[in-house]
Amino acid sequence: MVSVHAVRHARAADLVGLAAIEDAGVPLFESVLGDLTGDPLASPAPPGRHRVDEPGFLLVAGDPAVAFAHVRFHDDWAHLEQVSVHPDAMRQGLGTTLVRAAMEEARWAGFDRISLTTYRDLPWNGPFYAGLGFAEVERPEPFQQRLREQETALGLDRHGPRVVMQAELRRT
Repeated sequence: MVSVHAVRHARAADLVGLAAIEDAGVPLFESVLGDLTGDPLASPAPPGRHRVDEPGFLLVAGDPAVAFAHVRFHDDWAHLEQVSVHPDAMRQGLGTTLVRAAMEEARWAGFDRISLTTYRDLPWNGPFYAGLGFAEVERPEPFQQRLREQETALGLDRHGPRVVMQAELRRT
């Protein structure tokens, strides 16, 4: 299905709704992983204003926003920190559209590759990103290793294997 939601850079008015979009996805995880009450995976999302305080960019789809992609810059890398689509807007291609737009924006920002961390086996995680050109990294970069250590300390690995994935950004 083709998305009817245009992707754009987030505006100040979008920031107040981003946490609600991310938090609305918890039941999807619970449908596969079980009750996540008290689990860090179900912790309240950070406010949108915190996302714009970091080097990188924030893309949204819809007006008002129904989905977003947050890319942070680490060292010489663009890192796809978060992609969230509100459940009411799922199955419209928004995730794919946002990831592709984030890849293009990172390329225009001068990056040769983009990375992310994700659950390897959840269909809307590892397999989804693999379909968009991401591949598992065998030897993570130092910043990627630090991110994985933070995820492990939070306890995210208890739900299945988490991996670092990256994609090369094509130059034209």
